[in-house]
Amino acid sequence: MKRAVVIGSGPNGLAAAITMAQAGWDVMVHEAAESVGGGVRSGELTLPGFVHDLCSAIHPLGRDSPFFRDLKLPVEWAQSPAEAAHPLDDGTAVVTERSFLETAERLGPDQAAYMRLFHPVVTGWARLEPGVLGPHPPAPRAVLAGLKVARAGLSSARGLAGGFETREARALLAGHAAHGMLPLEKRPSGGVGLFLIATAHAYGWSFPRGGSQRLADALADRLRELGGEIRTGSRVDELPRADVVLADVVPRELLRMAGDRLPARYAKALRRYRYGPGVFKLDWALDGSIPWAADDCRRAATVHVGGTFEEIADSERAPWEGRHAERPYVLLTQPSLFDDSRAPAGKHTAWAYCHVPNGSTEDMTELMEAQIERFAPGFRSLVLARAATTPADFERRNANIVGGDINGGAMDLGQLFFRPVRRLVPYRTPLKGVYLCSSATPPGGGVHGMCGHSAALVALREWTQ
Repeated sequence: MKRAVVIGSGPNGLAAAITMAQAGWDVMVHEAAESVGGGVRSGELTLPGFVHDLCSAIHPLGRDSPFFRDLKLPVEWAQSPAEAAHPLDDGTAVVTERSFLETAERLGPDQAAYMRLFHPVVTGWARLEPGVLGPHPPAPRAVLAGLKVARAGLSSARGLAGGFETREARALLAGHAAHGMLPLEKRPSGGVGLFLIATAHAYGWSFPRGGSQRLADALADRLRELGGEIRTGSRVDELPRADVVLADVVPRELLRMAGDRLPARYAKALRRYRYGPGVFKLDWALDGSIPWAADDCRRAATVHVGGTFEEIADSERAPWEGRHAERPYVLLTQPSLFDDSRAPAGKHTAWAYCHVPNGSTEDMTELMEAQIERFAPGFRSLVLARAATTPADFERRNANIVGGDINGGAMDLGQLFFRPVRRLVPYRTPLKGVYLCSSATPPGGGVHGMCGHSAALVALREWTQ
């Protein structure tokens, strides 16, 4: 039987392993940590009975990526009535509703502009999805479908915001675009916002009931059902021998494991790979739900805390300039409002992070909590316990999170399509049978498994040629 070894058990590593096992291969997964999941793990970070997600929390594509939805995993998914809320200083909030039309209607004077921008993406999502998510490389038909919205998809958030006249519409776009960890003046930050809002309307943003670990465990169980094996606590220090090796690692880790086996030119290209800003994360055990001034914020599991477009633009520019924003954009989730398994009765959990310079050692607790208190007076009085995760903590837990970069590398235009190197098939390395399958390959960061699935499909094709 043909043998495949997968390094890393994040969603991409497990997706690669399952794809190989489905094709009849003998599969072994090595995971350095003591549990599977990579960035999809959960644990009691604060107090007993409070379940927190260690890295990722809300998964717009965790249920609905092309690969995951075909698996039909036995995961119970929770979903809030609204996908995201964005509080403003006057006590109101702009909301990304599941309904495209309802979201547009709530934007008043910008209703027509919102519909013009998002209508072709939302209504044409089925045709656009293969080009955006893969499998990669995309078929010519998927590329042609993408060309129709390429101008908007490759734009900066500031460029797209110029089409709106209200602070509400501009803030809504900024909150979503900032997920990309790019300056809002830099392309394709606008495309990030466009993509995330489209997924909110196309699928809705869901998350595993009981914690993100449930998704990782379900993937691991499926692999074992197919005959695959997983070894945790199994750090890989050199590339193993197998018919195919699929590495769910960033370029720096591949360089470490390959030693001097990589051709000099390829190794040099990997060393040039750029990592983006890091994140400083807080988890809270709360004595009650967050007291948002805007009631609409209680309808969404995801809340974009940052104020106006200009404030968020300054916050997202700051880490690229080596500074820390005084009013950071805070990406917050409140899953226990919609999943009572996350906390004891009457109590709640919250999860949030802000973007900081890569490798930052700054404690952002005070600034982050001040931002939340700004829109939810009384928040601090509810904090029973908090746990902070610094960029160094992230990297210590997972060597792929370099300097706290949870996206696996900067996702600007230079590294969006051809990551980690400029090759038509970026998964393939110059070493025979060795492939990269991490978020440092297309389509990039996020919990969707498509990097791993695409890399495995390339490996299977090349093995039969």
